[in-house]
Amino acid sequence: MKFLIIRFSSIGDIVLTTPVVRCLKQQVPGAEVHFLTKHGFKSIVEHNPYIDKVMLLESSFELMIHELQQEHYDYIIDLHHNLRTWRVKKALKVKSTSFNKLNWQKWMRTALRINLLPKVHIVDRYMNAAKRFGVRNDGQGLDYFIPAKDEVKPSDIPTSHQFGYIGVVIGAAHHTKKLPLHKLKTLCQHINHPVILLGGPEDRAIGDEIASVDEIKIYNACGKFNINESADLVRKAKVILTHDTGLMHIASAFKKPVVSAWGNTIPGFGMYPYYGDYQSKESRFEVEGLWCRPCSKIGYKKCPLGHFKCMEKQDVERMARLAVNSIEPLK
Repeated sequence: MKFLIIRFSSIGDIVLTTPVVRCLKQQVPGAEVHFLTKHGFKSIVEHNPYIDKVMLLESSFELMIHELQQEHYDYIIDLHHNLRTWRVKKALKVKSTSFNKLNWQKWMRTALRINLLPKVHIVDRYMNAAKRFGVRNDGQGLDYFIPAKDEVKPSDIPTSHQFGYIGVVIGAAHHTKKLPLHKLKTLCQHINHPVILLGGPEDRAIGDEIASVDEIKIYNACGKFNINESADLVRKAKVILTHDTGLMHIASAFKKPVVSAWGNTIPGFGMYPYYGDYQSKESRFEVEGLWCRPCSKIGYKKCPLGHFKCMEKQDVERMARLAVNSIEPLK
């Protein structure tokens, strides 16, 4: 059979689809697996050996549809499930399944504080979309494949960090998912270990401010590396300390110990670090007892109530100690 898997965005969500891709390819005899995503996320999937062809949404939706129609798919597995993917399925006129986004349960949780969310990780909800083909979760966790050209050389980072470092992810898609600047500074001050700050170009200025706390101990890598190179820095880190963001899931793919800080979102939405059957050190920091949390399933530019207690009350000193204690001893 020829399958089309759809997930347009974003980094973390795409990484979380990789168990479906792998299990479909390995468990359905002769399966041909194509993956449809936005052009900006091509590098995340193009080196995945379980994907036979990457299809892209670029400038023209109509051209994309024409290219998809030439492929004559047998089945579509929709792991995005929005209006745009509905248009794709309507145009291709082949059988399909979608995953359950739990939108009304999330609305009940954020708007009415009624918790009807099942205790199921989104990976298993993704897997349910492929179960009619006898596909089962193999317990191997997430995948992320880095091409040799994007591997970070030792000389690309300071000598002081070449013998090991803790990766601190300072970025996130929304402000209310991020620790405030003063909290990030305090966090890095209390990490008794070399630190590499991870994020995109938009995090560069904040990274410089954090690094000014100790420019020998803290190296600001934000905006200096592409996504695959940043993923390689995650792979080579001893521990990853992160917000609820894409690099958290990449860290999980590499079975890294993860210490995560949660603001307006909650692990109960089903997108916490996922390791499959692998046992890894993973700790989550949440400010319990806030009636206003979670305030959104995604996030905001600023706290709707102005106090931002879900991040302002985070115990970053304990977070720092736990990250250092999570470092695996040399074997």
